[in-house]
Amino acid sequence: MKERIISKRLEAEKEADDEQAMKSARRAERLDEENEIVITILSEISAPPQKKIIYSHSEDISMTGTRIQGNFPLPKDTLLKIDLTLKNTRQTITVQGKVKWCKAVYEGKYYEAGVEFVDTPEESIKMLDHYIMSVNQYKNLNPKGMSYRIFEKFNQSQT
Repeated sequence: MKERIISKRLEAEKEADDEQAMKSARRAERLDEENEIVITILSEISAPPQKKIIYSHSEDISMTGTRIQGNFPLPKDTLLKIDLTLKNTRQTITVQGKVKWCKAVYEGKYYEAGVEFVDTPEESIKMLDHYIMSVNQYKNLNPKGMSYRIFEKFNQSQT
C-alpha cells in the first residue's frame, strides 16, 4: 500500500516536471483561443482505428505550434497537414506539423496532442504571427467589447 502511494506521488511529480519543461521550451507568444481545424495525416500510423479520426479544433496556438484535440491518440512524430480557420477573421491558414506529445484527457474518447509546425511556408507563419499579435493587442486594449473585426479595421487604417 505504501509503495503504491509513493509510486503515485512520483508519477505526479514527473507529470509536473514534464509540464514545466514544456512551458520553458516555448519560444513564441501564445494565444489561448479555440480555432477550427481539419487535419490530414501525412505519415503512416500503425494499427489505424476503424472509426474516422476527428480533430476538430486547436487551442493555445503560437507561431511555432499548437495543441489539438480529437478522438484518437496520434503517435509521436506523426506528420500532419492542418487547415486552421482563425476564429476572429475566419481566414484559413495551412500549416504542416509534427506531433511532439499526445495524452488521453478522457481515455478512449478524447485526446490532446502538441504539434510543432515544420516545413510551413514563411507567408503562413507571418499571417499567423500577425493574427496572434493583433488578437493579443485587442484583448489588452479592447474598449468595452468592441468586435474584433471592427477593432482590426480601425487599427489597419491607423497604420
